Amino acid sequence: MKIFCVGRNYAEHAKELGNDIPEEPVLFMKPKSALLPPNTPFYYPDFTNELHYEAEIVLRVSKNGRHIDPEHAGEYYDAFTIGIDFTARDLQTELKKKGLPWEKAKAWDHSAILGSWVTLTPAISESPIHFSLEKNGEKVQIGNSDAMLFPFNSIVSHISKYFSLNIGDLIYTGTPSGVGECVSGDILEGFYEKNKMFSLEVK
Repeated sequence: MKIFCVGRNYAEHAKELGNDIPEEPVLFMKPKSALLPPNTPFYYPDFTNELHYEAEIVLRVSKNGRHIDPEHAGEYYDAFTIGIDFTARDLQTELKKKGLPWEKAKAWDHSAILGSWVTLTPAISESPIHFSLEKNGEKVQIGNSDAMLFPFNSIVSHISKYFSLNIGDLIYTGTPSGVGECVSGDILEGFYEKNKMFSLEVK
């Protein structure tokens, strides 16, 4: 199982971090060990002093494929959820300044959170997906799939040019603006519309 992630897929998020608007999807990967297993506590990592949440729509790959055309890409995923791509922002900033890879800031153990899965019905697929993240009961991120620079099918097609897609792979599709810091004791809750998809306490 592979975890693909898309960076800078919302213009406002790219701007808030001072990044250029990309001309194609910005891809990076996390290992399987990045997933937080169900019913497992999430602990603030000891190598960062600036842990940031990034709420995202996550797609579940349901069919093997390579070199997928965008018009057929919708056949290769069957469900979505809301998750978090945690980032050690201070470590990432330091690595980027040195021109070094920043997997240590993004792909560490338990840095990827998943909520409950929702089957992608035709009705859902034809409408924008609205999602949000609350921290301690306050809404801090609001997202809408229509605001993505690169929609789901474009992302799937682009990934498949370089990597084989396999059943069970995950695709984190990017975070909207509003990313920010969290500390021990914070409660993070992800929502699809008004449906709570996960609740996580930072230990």
